[in-house]
Amino acid sequence: MTGLGAATSSAWADALAAVAHNHAHQAAAPAAATAADWAPKVLDARQNETVIALTEAIIPATDTPGAKAALVNRFIDAVLEDADVREQKEFLKGLAWVDVRSQELFGSDFVAATPDQQTALLTIISSGKNRSSADQIGVEFFRAIKSLTVTGYYTSEIGMREELGDDGQVFFTEFKGCTHAEHGAPKAEKPATKSGRKRA
Repeated sequence: MTGLGAATSSAWADALAAVAHNHAHQAAAPAAATAADWAPKVLDARQNETVIALTEAIIPATDTPGAKAALVNRFIDAVLEDADVREQKEFLKGLAWVDVRSQELFGSDFVAATPDQQTALLTIISSGKNRSSADQIGVEFFRAIKSLTVTGYYTSEIGMREELGDDGQVFFTEFKGCTHAEHGAPKAEKPATKSGRKRA
């Protein structure tokens, strides 16, 4: 029964990941992400700042730009706009939980916490061994935001150029959506060069 409950409770994260994968390959997405007058449509200003901080903690800037520079927060807001109300609510609930937990641990919201404190909190909720009922909202949320961050980053102009070495010759030959068996979707194709050779 516990396993069934866990599978059901995390279904929203899988559904959101499927929306993200489909959204990443829509032709209009890059134009929307680079609009100078961009404003979030689902997130409020504070939530947007928290998403920026979380995604940058997941993919930080090193010798290459991180999630913030890749505008992953804009991608996530667009995905939430396309998602069902239930997925939106679960994501926003998890986002709020992060601030509450950060306040409990460090006396400050996630954005105001130090980098070490942010890392400590993310370590707690990213652990596959964390079975604490008090942390389950955070564990599910981290799974969702990590998936969205990775998808948003590696399909952004920066991610394709800096991390995947895209010189303008890389494109997606096909994308078939969610790969989870329960959603009945086949496995997605890998990026390929114009020669048709798939990347490893």
